[in-house]
Amino acid sequence: MHAFLKILIDFPRYVWSGWGAIASLFLLIALWELGYQHFGQLVLPAPYETALRSIDMLTHEGIWPEMQITIKRAISGFFISAALGSFLGLSAGLFSTAAMLSRPLITVFMGMPPIAWIVLAMIWFGMSDTTVIFTVVVACFPIIFIGALHGTKTLEGNLKEMAESFQAPWHIKFIDVYFPHIFSYLFPAWIAALGMSWKIVVMAELLSTTDGIGAALAITRSQLDTSGALALVMMLVASLLLIEYLIMEPIKREVEQWRE
Repeated sequence: MHAFLKILIDFPRYVWSGWGAIASLFLLIALWELGYQHFGQLVLPAPYETALRSIDMLTHEGIWPEMQITIKRAISGFFISAALGSFLGLSAGLFSTAAMLSRPLITVFMGMPPIAWIVLAMIWFGMSDTTVIFTVVVACFPIIFIGALHGTKTLEGNLKEMAESFQAPWHIKFIDVYFPHIFSYLFPAWIAALGMSWKIVVMAELLSTTDGIGAALAITRSQLDTSGALALVMMLVASLLLIEYLIMEPIKREVEQWRE
């Protein structure tokens, strides 16, 4: 409870410190505007018109339910892969034999193109939510597994010896010695997997379902609706940024206070 209250207290300061990120977004919008002026409306619609189209889609064109479906699939796949990858990666990091055995398997998972997993999932599960979630899980799992594995294997022996010499209780050793080091490897892997889940879920929906943002993108492609496609992309990216910077980043700052 104390940690949660501290996050709430520090939240305004965290938001204020985000002006650098906001400035980079404005730079991207400026480059987008230049692209619109150079290539024209059909190739690259103006940012302002795309934003208006996004609002219209959410309020009048009934895209919000499709957005919810996509976010639900992405988050479900991410949490499953985070749970499996973290647990198995940490377990493999504790045993050299398990780490050696897992290495070729993770190489196979990393090298397998997501489109191949989508095709296989369509054969195995048909046109369903399971196909999309399964594809997200197998694409994100190796990223998290590698982060957890390296976090465990690179624990400094001196720190462990120090904790043992002071006869610290196991929960103190875990919270103050092991967890901060492992988290410094695991959290970036979670962030990378979160971004990957958003990309994979749209690709899987576009090919294997009739609902979600991916299916809506397929419709805009068939109608040559460039502004509609960009509006859908804008909404998807905005949802990812909100989750990362309003939920994940404050948690990271709270946990990594030991760095200061």
